[in-house]
Amino acid sequence: MTRLLTRSDLEAVLEPEACAAALRDGFVHATDTATGLRVRTDLPFPGTATALLPGLLPGIDAYTVKVNAKFPAARPALRGVVCLHSGRDGALLALLDSATLTAWRTGLSAALGTHALAAPGGADGGAGTVGVIGAGAQAELMVRGLAALRPRDALLVHDTDGARAAAFAARHAGRVVASAREVAAAADLVLLATWAREPVLTLADIPPGRHVTSLGADEPGKQELSADLLAAALVVVDDREAAAATGALAAAGLPAAAADATLGEVLRGEHPGRTGPSERTVYAPVGRPWQDLALAWLAHRRAEERGLGTRVDLLA
Repeated sequence: MTRLLTRSDLEAVLEPEACAAALRDGFVHATDTATGLRVRTDLPFPGTATALLPGLLPGIDAYTVKVNAKFPAARPALRGVVCLHSGRDGALLALLDSATLTAWRTGLSAALGTHALAAPGGADGGAGTVGVIGAGAQAELMVRGLAALRPRDALLVHDTDGARAAAFAARHAGRVVASAREVAAAADLVLLATWAREPVLTLADIPPGRHVTSLGADEPGKQELSADLLAAALVVVDDREAAAATGALAAAGLPAAAADATLGEVLRGEHPGRTGPSERTVYAPVGRPWQDLALAWLAHRRAEERGLGTRVDLLA
């Protein structure tokens, strides 16, 4: 039997603290896990198709295959399924809504990287002022996840869609500002998740000591950060080769060696991460297949325990 888990099912079983813990454990222990395949193609429609496989983690006797359609003008822009298969016999254990699972794993992984690299801010040593550029689903989970890891002061929001920025700010007690540069000038740390195809921020926009997390450069042609900013900052990625092939490094014309560390190396203590209050830091992940497995496995186990989702026999 296969368990179908919709967006509402996933939102009923996932919560930021448990998801962040599962992802952190994955970053620490996925040292021998294959990077996996990321297959992407343009379509004769206004979108792209992507598949990520296999999602593997030590200690989990299962794997994932994710298939996504990405249409920028749609809401949500990403739609698809994550297939959770048994590692013993290949049985399809669950089909999960990919838009929800991807937002959670991407946003919370980004929150982990931000927390690991950003300098303490504000009077209580928390996040200080947080800036959001691109007020979509991934920014939503970044803000929620970061709130579970450290307190913040003010929240500044900018989006090319003013109504979406206003709604985001209202949900999180923030304030809308007029431009990305205004966000960067005032925020202690900046979270970007946009569809930009040219740099949104350059070195001149980021004062010393600030942190930037960039999620937008996740396929060829997309770019949020300039080459001069990346060259001047401590750059941490989730996978060096992937970042140089399709991520922020590729977009800026930089090689894999331009990444100073991976987040796994930082979380395992193999790299110190930020070493001083004036250092600029950047976290620029692409996303690895094992992150899908980490949350799909968590969601599947909780849904089994609570009897959530719809069970179907696809072989009937």
